[in-house]
Amino acid sequence: MILEKLVVGPLQVNCYLVGCPESHQAAVIDPGADVALILAALKRNGLSLKTIINTHGHFDHIGGNRELQQATGADLLIHEADQPLLQQASQHASLYGLRAENSPEPAGFLKDDSVVRVGELELKVLHTPGHSPGGACLLCDDHLFSGDTLFAGSVGRTDLPGADHRTLIDSIHRRLSILPENTQVHPGHGPDSLIGDEKRNNPFL
Repeated sequence: MILEKLVVGPLQVNCYLVGCPESHQAAVIDPGADVALILAALKRNGLSLKTIINTHGHFDHIGGNRELQQATGADLLIHEADQPLLQQASQHASLYGLRAENSPEPAGFLKDDSVVRVGELELKVLHTPGHSPGGACLLCDDHLFSGDTLFAGSVGRTDLPGADHRTLIDSIHRRLSILPENTQVHPGHGPDSLIGDEKRNNPFL
């Protein structure tokens, strides 16, 4: 796997470029902003963008959807429960004194336990509601892209509309804590971690 993390936007979102070295196809996970940076990373790695994936629909994770799709023609995927948020990015960003473009509509939906194929790579979808109704993680071999569900030493905030703390913790225990302890966690903000470290040390778990 070709894997590159780009920190984008004023809220420091981790945007991930995941590429297949055989086909040179790629997915970009959570292009929140700074699309020129993302396009440069695709070019630097010799990759063609096939799919844009949103782990959830909050503005800081979807703000670059439109520009990136226009530049590449890639399909957009998000869980159906978060689809309504795509047209609210500008409104929600303004509440924080920020700007974001509303997103185009998705070409398809992330469904629990389905697989997104990127060349020879397979990204398994794990629906993990709690931070948002349509929150989802993506598992590719021993790499987990956890969005704002699970962070190093923390979990996603649950004081936003549509969020629920009990649901979030249940999602983590049912879908993420059962993964092998050496699974690498690539969260939506902050540093990477391991599932084993989070099970032992995360105070929320």
